[in-house]
Amino acid sequence: MPKRVDHDERKRHIAGALLRIAERQGLQHATMRSVAAEAGVSLRLVQYYFHTKDELLLTAIGISAEQIGERVRTRLLAAGAGAAPPPREFVTETLLAALPLDDDGVRITRTWAAFYSLVLAEPELTRLGADHPNSLERLLANQLRLAGRPEPEVTAAGLLALTNGLASSILGRQHDAGMAVTVLRHYLGMIFDSPGRESDG
Repeated sequence: MPKRVDHDERKRHIAGALLRIAERQGLQHATMRSVAAEAGVSLRLVQYYFHTKDELLLTAIGISAEQIGERVRTRLLAAGAGAAPPPREFVTETLLAALPLDDDGVRITRTWAAFYSLVLAEPELTRLGADHPNSLERLLANQLRLAGRPEPEVTAAGLLALTNGLASSILGRQHDAGMAVTVLRHYLGMIFDSPGRESDG
């Protein structure tokens, strides 16, 4: 009986090889051939699943976004949050999960930094790759809205921009992880502890 091939798993395996190359060398150094070598498969197989490098890149970025989601769930469970954590806790743990506070966080942040660098040379990737950060921004805005915060969309955009900046400052050794967390919690306190706040559950 012929072995059944899990095509989704094979695509994820190949995309994972691209992420490893991105972590070591940057996305600009990744080619279809180097990805094939990293994955231990033929170039023909890579091209069968991904017709262009951009298609492969976007799949890899999607996997990286899933990893951030898994980090958020892990942090919420570790914090003892239930199935429906209060908005403040949800927003806090989501943004902390996006910071490079451990090896996995560093790897994920480097991948996104490499992606943003590549966008400078290939602007079309901006449109194609914006879905994931935009989804995160909408998620944060919804939680801020549940907490009764004014201008939730603007606040969510600001928090995400702050977190991205703090992530870069950690990688660039401008600030250590402890300082970055302190800064983030400070601004979250300004948002959630301001007068007139509605109950956040």
